[in-house]
Amino acid sequence: MTIALSTLLIYAKDMQRTARFYVDHFGYASDCKVVDGLISLQPLHGGAEILIHQAAKSLKFGSAVLKLSFSVADVEQFVAQAAAKGLAFGSLHQANGYAFANTKDPDGNSISVSSRQYRTS
Repeated sequence: MTIALSTLLIYAKDMQRTARFYVDHFGYASDCKVVDGLISLQPLHGGAEILIHQAAKSLKFGSAVLKLSFSVADVEQFVAQAAAKGLAFGSLHQANGYAFANTKDPDGNSISVSSRQYRTS
């Protein structure tokens, strides 16, 4: 049996805002229409589909239990391009032959961009 992670579901306070965030900054395409209670975001360059779902009012935000990590060959360049579009990342970190930097989405979900997949050693 083959198994693969193909979809991430993100609960959002403002579905449209969260959908636009991933479209604007992380290479997803979407018409941002709500269908069956979800906004579907398709990756333009491979990776998992993201579904945005309206968060219940009782859902507590701000406690990180999951981090989305996007692979990029040049973290410094990606972070600079993101900054030009208004998305700030924290410090650039070097670790065992790769780099990474962290940010958060509009709902406080942790996100990193990492070149770990591209390291040569």
